[in-house]
Amino acid sequence: MDKFNSIKIFSNINSSSKKNLIKYSKIKKYKKGEHLFLDRDRVNCIYFVLAGIASLYKLNSAHDKKVIFIYGKGEILNEVILQKNMSSLNCEFLCDTEILEIPSTKFLEVMSCDFQLSRNVIDSMAYKIRRLYHQLKNTSNSIRLDKQIASKLWKLSRDFGKETDEGIEIDFNLSISYLADMLGSKRETVSRQLKILSEKELIIVKRNRFIVVDREKLLKYFRNS
Repeated sequence: MDKFNSIKIFSNINSSSKKNLIKYSKIKKYKKGEHLFLDRDRVNCIYFVLAGIASLYKLNSAHDKKVIFIYGKGEILNEVILQKNMSSLNCEFLCDTEILEIPSTKFLEVMSCDFQLSRNVIDSMAYKIRRLYHQLKNTSNSIRLDKQIASKLWKLSRDFGKETDEGIEIDFNLSISYLADMLGSKRETVSRQLKILSEKELIIVKRNRFIVVDREKLLKYFRNS
């Protein structure tokens, strides 16, 4: 299964583990805007993105959305349920998406017999923890919002970018409102800061699309301005 091989956590695991995981797995398709699970749902499967884009977010007490992660092809969405079968985030799809699901009990059985798979899961969780550390730093009050936006767009262009004549386009529809959700800010405030970055010719903003004109210049702006 070519799609199975695209999943990062399955890299270098033994062939019997791979066969068992394929045997237990199912592939399902979801539409843009659908939710895979909600915060505090009981979840009995591990989910992987085969194609498309998934957003993981929390709602605060005012029901404002705070986007924590955006994941694309090859990513695992909910390894936290290996500890407890309750979701701690909401998961919605930003475009039509194809998901591989494996029952968590079966996944744990395979993990118990394959150290490499266990190590891959640990590495994935450690990477996400490091990303959360960076998010906490980059969304602190000590960092200006324009720099936060520059950092976020740089990372999205790295993870989801495609080359165009104008620069690196983030290859999915992303509204200013959703970008504000990712930053924990207001749409109007983010819109003003985007205008500043556009006037500096660092980005191009189109309807639900963002183009990073020069990734190195945008990164330099975030680090030095």
